[in-house]
Amino acid sequence: MTMYLTGDPAADALLAEDDLALLLGMLLDQQVTMESAFAGPAKIRDRTGSLDAAAIAEYEPEAFVAVFREAPAVHRFPGSMAARVQAVCQAVRDDWHDDATAIWTEGDPDGAEVLRRLKSLPGFGEQKARIFLALLGKQRALAAPGWREASAPYGEEGSLMSVADIVDPESLARVREAKKAAKAAAKAAPRPKTAN
Repeated sequence: MTMYLTGDPAADALLAEDDLALLLGMLLDQQVTMESAFAGPAKIRDRTGSLDAAAIAEYEPEAFVAVFREAPAVHRFPGSMAARVQAVCQAVRDDWHDDATAIWTEGDPDGAEVLRRLKSLPGFGEQKARIFLALLGKQRALAAPGWREASAPYGEEGSLMSVADIVDPESLARVREAKKAAKAAAKAAPRPKTAN
């Protein structure tokens, strides 16, 4: 499997091989470019020596923020995002036996249950959880029944809405174009009048 989320073959290879890296990349994907967010796990691994949930959970918090601040920064909000990464890693360590993959495989859950599990993670709201579920279904061959419905609208066949749909440079350009058009449409939509 090959991923095309960072523009850096080594960082993309880590995402393709390591489910914790993919989970953390999704977590970091807010208020920074997608490429920067998904390159974050490779930076963390390179600077700490591993990408293990227990090791990250146990990392001294101020030292972990320093890992995020080192240039090039892991995220533009190093303090809050370092804490969030550690919180997700603590959940993976404590609730999922230090195995991120167990979140979507343990006990053969259906799509709705995987979505519930993802939403229980720190920093994973409804939209982020749905996008990640769609990513698992479309690019990780998730077998959970009902994953498309649970991840709607991101799981729809042929959609070009999110990172779940990026499989090559062309689809990246098409997803960017679709997002740009959606933003423009939202901006142009008439706003409801408020009573005075």
